[in-house]
Amino acid sequence: MLADRIRNLPPYLFDEIDRRIEEKKKEGVDIITFGVGDPDLPTPRHIIEACCEAAKKPENHRYPSYTGLLSFRKAVAKRYELDYGIELDPETEIIVSLGSKESIHNIHFAFIDPGDIVLYTNPGYPVYRTGPLFAGGKAYPMPLIKENRFLPDLDSIPSEKARNAKLMWINYPNNPTAAVADREFYKAVVDFATENEIIVCSDEAYSSIAFDGYKPPSFLEIEGAKDVGVVFNSLSKTYNMTGWRIGYVVGNSEIIDGLRKVKTNVDSGTSQIIQEAGIAALMSSQECVKENIRIYQERRNILVEGLRSMGFDCETPKATFYVWLEVPEGDSIEFTKMLLDECGVVCTPGIGFGEYGEGYVRFALTQPVERINEAIERMDKVLKGA
Repeated sequence: MLADRIRNLPPYLFDEIDRRIEEKKKEGVDIITFGVGDPDLPTPRHIIEACCEAAKKPENHRYPSYTGLLSFRKAVAKRYELDYGIELDPETEIIVSLGSKESIHNIHFAFIDPGDIVLYTNPGYPVYRTGPLFAGGKAYPMPLIKENRFLPDLDSIPSEKARNAKLMWINYPNNPTAAVADREFYKAVVDFATENEIIVCSDEAYSSIAFDGYKPPSFLEIEGAKDVGVVFNSLSKTYNMTGWRIGYVVGNSEIIDGLRKVKTNVDSGTSQIIQEAGIAALMSSQECVKENIRIYQERRNILVEGLRSMGFDCETPKATFYVWLEVPEGDSIEFTKMLLDECGVVCTPGIGFGEYGEGYVRFALTQPVERINEAIERMDKVLKGA
């Protein structure tokens, strides 16, 4: 009965993880999960208070606009001016999204016809691959490998694929590898996209989570970037608002307009109550973001040191709240099963992010320090055979 587009989809990775965790919990296992990238830290109080005040306004009880409140879009524009020196027109170069995932999926319906090619980073966020399939397109992987610092090798893309590609997905700081990109890479992407008439979709959901004084650049900082692409971002990871479902897309006005045309047909926009809370997040002091970074950096240091003490060659990530770990024997699913069954510890197998993720697992830094230490103790006992 199902449509081919559904039957041909791979199982959604995080669905499978949740199911296996629940099975173990029913067996009475105390699970420590580093699986799904969902912040355990609460949404800052001033954002919650702004939401409560906004909920009292009758005008916020009606259908919101498709593009989002102009006041929220102005707040996004101001944030980009303050953080990156990027000028954005709130009227034409910003659209509000139900988190990033909605727009990441729906942009394919605006620009992909059946048979069109979408270039995507592999390993990567699963929607980069499934979005094109829903729209009838063909997803073509750009491998992210350690030897290339987990950046796609643009020169290795066959010229026929490049000429026929309509969209390209990039994502830095990267999920799942925690790799970062520099301005030189972004300049190469702009040149490649210009030459091949490709729309660049830069997912920058982790752009605000960086350590040791490092500041990730935005794709839109590069000259010519706005001519060829857009940036996807959200408040989910920056302000611990994953459940609030608010994000935005910024950049090229024609691309934004195409996304708007899809959006008017599939939903009614983001709640104005949530948008007013979002304004408070963007325009208030950013000390809450700095505190998040402090917490994640402490957790990162403890987890990386613990993994190294077990003999793993573990890179220290400069950004995101992920640790990307190369595993023994190169079998990510078996390693993940072993940790769950023998340690009660959950991580995410790299193969779930694409075939080029095999040989790695991802740990999300979404557990407090005491639970990270406990997980390290459990793994150490099992892996050292104590």
